Amino acid sequence: MKMVIAVVQDKDSNRLSQALVENNFRATKLASTGGFLKSGNTTFMIGTEDIRVDRALEIIKENCKHRDQLVAPVSPMGGNADSYVPYPVEVEVGGATVFVLPIDQFHQF
Repeated sequence: MKMVIAVVQDKDSNRLSQALVENNFRATKLASTGGFLKSGNTTFMIGTEDIRVDRALEIIKENCKHRDQLVAPVSPMGGNADSYVPYPVEVEVGGATVFVLPIDQFHQF
């Protein structure tokens, strides 16, 4: 048995949740916050048999897309901020960060 932990952007959360249900995967959704952009994420915890891990990864990849987003850079700390002009920067966001972990035991009470 494996635990698949997928951190996805909130914009992809509902689509991914629906696709997992349609493919008979049970998942627990947790609200989380990204460290880079401080934006909302959703973390999915999916327990599944070893032979179904590849299918779970396919579903995540199909439903979590990269997109470009404009962000305002943070002002410099401790420097001369008089000459600092914050121009928006385009960064790639989205997709999914996925961890696959082995599970020694599973109990359902």
